[in-house]
Order: sequence, then structure tokens, then C-alpha cells
Amino acid sequence: MNLPATDSTNAIDWARVRADFPLLTRQVHGKPLVYFDSANTGQKPDAVIDAVDDFYRRHNANVSRAVHALGTEATEAYEGARSKLAKFLNVRGDELVLCSGTTFALNLVAYSWALPQLKAGDAIVLTRMEHHANIVPWQLVAQRTGAVIKVAEIDERGELDLAQLYSLLTPEVKLLSLTHVSNVLGTVNPVREICREARKRGIVTVVDGSQAVPHRAVDIASIGCDFYAFTGHKMSGPTGTGALWARREHLAAMPPFIGGGEMIKEVRFEGTVFNDAPHKFEAGTPNIAGFVGLGAAVDYLSGLGMRNIEAREQELLAHFNEALSKVEGLRIFGQAREKAAVVSFLVEGAHAHDLATLLDLEGVAIRSGHHCAHPLMQHFGVPATCRASLAFYNTHEEIEAFVAALQKVRRLLG
Repeated sequence: MNLPATDSTNAIDWARVRADFPLLTRQVHGKPLVYFDSANTGQKPDAVIDAVDDFYRRHNANVSRAVHALGTEATEAYEGARSKLAKFLNVRGDELVLCSGTTFALNLVAYSWALPQLKAGDAIVLTRMEHHANIVPWQLVAQRTGAVIKVAEIDERGELDLAQLYSLLTPEVKLLSLTHVSNVLGTVNPVREICREARKRGIVTVVDGSQAVPHRAVDIASIGCDFYAFTGHKMSGPTGTGALWARREHLAAMPPFIGGGEMIKEVRFEGTVFNDAPHKFEAGTPNIAGFVGLGAAVDYLSGLGMRNIEAREQELLAHFNEALSKVEGLRIFGQAREKAAVVSFLVEGAHAHDLATLLDLEGVAIRSGHHCAHPLMQHFGVPATCRASLAFYNTHEEIEAFVAALQKVRRLLG
């Protein structure tokens, strides 16, 4: 499907869009599938599946290592995906390091930028709502350098306490790393404002865009951060894909994270001359077919228009919140004034895993657990929540089916 971008979500036939996603026609336990787990991974349209299949059937070869036709085709397709991503995010292609996803990207910043830069007495600021992938690498860096970690807290709505955050940005702080959109609360952080304040103080900023890039228009240049990481499989692309955007001056100064083929210009036993960025960070054979698929995902999302996607998901979220208000004993975590279509909740007297297991028997797929956000669960005083996350390919009918299933499960649990 290749719809033109439009300024009105009403101009899009969302039923036709849904038909592009073959997995959504499945039944689970004899019930029509209701897939409300897109924050975990997005479903893939035929265009992405076909692009991966076509690459393996007709173009499979390694990149940048052969002058034959297949090698040229593979290289052009792989680099074409980089160019598509760059245009999609309003950055330069030579500022995008293609990698396996956000986790790798954040570790790349941690080991290639932070580890050489930080020292005892320096500080790193994180927020209470971070995914473990944006906590653990900084802990490892702090342990090795003697730096310390400070935590920006959230308020009762699940929004960052900006006054408290800015009070943490003292001279010893060298790095601020935060999520653009919370994977648990759906809170959309004002990253442009926060990065502006950090930059005034000479603090380097890292933004985890995993939950933002699939659901809203992201203009990295306007955000003003130093690094931006995101994952391809959440934006309807294949697993094992993603990228790190970084300012060119950082990429030029950073040493390689992993050594091997393709990231070098010349190797002698006396020493190695590394390739230019971004290629010096892309050692070994990449996930070529995956990035061909990610390029197709970018084409697909661009055809729909990211503002249309966001508007559709906000429409679904409004319906979802209204429907959930009818469920007795339901507690929702996070009521930010600006949030994505992610709702974490518990039902009084029921464990999150029990709820999710019984909902699965009704054909409903949600996630239960700590969502790789232990510090956030500790803040709310719970071990786990259920999380329902919607995408543009979901429907209003699915919301009603979900609530009916939830009411049924609630009665079963007493």
C-alpha cells in the first residue's frame, strides 16, 4: 500500500490499512486476535515482509565488498535505507549509525563517548521513567569511571518534575539521558525544552526515541539533542534493526565500539586506520535484509503520514480511556497531559500476570510485568502492571472487545 501523505486522518481508509497487516487476521485460542502490544513490537505490513523476501530471493549478497551486480544491488538497498531514515528524521545520512536497535545504540554512546570522557566526580542524570536499556549502560560506565548517577523524579500525573530536573543540572553533570516517550506511562517528555536547558549548561544529551519514532513525527534537528536512538521493529520494521543519530563532531571524536571488517581503511600489525563515521561503528556483516525491510517500513509510514498516524492513535486512546472508565476497580498508572496510546493498569485484587494470561485466552494480547522499568514500578509500589499499547492499525471494535474481555476476566477473578 502506498497512500499519499495527507493532513486529515479522515481521508485514510483505516480498515484498508489494517488489511495490510496479515498477522492481524489470526485467531488465538479460537478468538479473533486483539493485538494491544505494539509498544513491545509493531506488526509488519505486507510491504515490509515482501521487501525482505524479495531481497533474499533476488538480491542476496554482502554489502560494500564486491563489484558484481548482486553486491552493488545489496549495497544500494542497504544505503538506501539509511537515506530514507535520514529524510524521515530530518538528519544527514552520514550522521546515522545503523545498528541492531536502541540497546546497542545507547551502549555505543556509553562505551565510545561516555567511558573516555567521564571521570570521578562527574555526574549522569537519568529519569525515573527510563527503560533498563537507558539505565544499565550508564551504571556500568559510572562503576568504571567513578561518576555518579542522579535521578529526575516524576509527579502524580507521571510527568517529569521539570523544576527538580533542572535543579539537578549542576556543573558536575556531563550527561543527561532520557526517554522521549515512556514505554510504561506513555508520557511524552518535552525533550526539545529539556535539551535546550541542558545545552545552556554544556551538558551532552541522549534521547531514547524507541516509543516516539513509530507514533509521531520526529524532527531530530529541531530537538537539539546530541544523540538520538531508536529501534526499527517497533516502527513496523524487522527485528534487529535501528540506528543511533549523533552530531558529527561526536562521531568524529568517538573511538570504535566493536572492531572487525568494514569499519577500517587499512590494517597493519603495527596499527589500524579506521573508516570514517558512521561506517567505523558498523563492524561486520550487517542485518542487510532487515534494513531493506526497515526502508520499506519508512516508505509505508511516510505514505500514511506520521501526523495522521498520531491523530489516529490519539483518537483510539480517547475511546480507550473512556471505555476503561466503566471498569470498576481499575487503576491507571500515568495520566500525563500529553501521552502516547499506552495505558498501564491494574485491576483491584488481580495480579497482572493472571489478568494477562486470562485475557490471552480471550484472544487479547497485552504485556504484563515490570516492562524493563523496575525503578518506575518501585515508585508506584507495585511489582508489575498490565500494559495495553495501541497502534494505528487497531480499531474501535477491538477496544470494545478488549473491555468486554476485561470485564469477563474480572468476574472470573471475583
